[in-house]
Amino acid sequence: MKPLVITIDGPAGAGKTTVSRMVADRLNYRYIDTGALYRAIAYQAKSDQIQPEDDEGLEKMCRRIKLAFQSFSHGQRILLNETDITDFIRTPEITMLASAVSARSVVRAFLLEIQRDMGREKEAVFEGRDMGTVVFPEADIKFFLTASAKERARRRYNEFKDQSKQSLDEVEQDIRHRDRNDSQRDIAPLKPATDAILVDSSGVAAEEVVQQILAEIEHRFGNA
Repeated sequence: MKPLVITIDGPAGAGKTTVSRMVADRLNYRYIDTGALYRAIAYQAKSDQIQPEDDEGLEKMCRRIKLAFQSFSHGQRILLNETDITDFIRTPEITMLASAVSARSVVRAFLLEIQRDMGREKEAVFEGRDMGTVVFPEADIKFFLTASAKERARRRYNEFKDQSKQSLDEVEQDIRHRDRNDSQRDIAPLKPATDAILVDSSGVAAEEVVQQILAEIEHRFGNA
């Protein structure tokens, strides 16, 4: 099979991270969590007390930071100026702030080139929200993974209930609020690419979703 750029987009809680990692592992590809890049920007903006609407402040901040991924046997870590911040970017506050800063053109322009640089070597699975529509419109194959808001809220609640004091209802409210923000923003709104393959993971185990994706890749490009 030829080297591919694979994109898996979708809303928060759809299972993109688990599925993307598993697909990358099965293909022996790199897994790229692009949402972590936006979370890293949000984390630095919070540290510097820069408001999401402060484009000048965000642009200056982006010029002086360096982002990189490192892969280990226990998973992928994100480094901000060579400091591992992976354990600090999954809080509800950073989640909502990441959604806000991701709507700013200065932030998207900064991360666009970083992501495209990562894709030039191919053999990568890019997880995000606009991978197939904006970052890699010519990707070899694109998927859009979704699930009902209630299903996504339940997954998020179970994943972070030991780290967060939010109730299930509060998590669902955040999910719906983020859906609105991400889908209604002027720049790179969350939506399936016209040529994306839609996969609904509601009530479906991650392994079954992975098998659907791998079967589609094999159908188009040969043995996966």
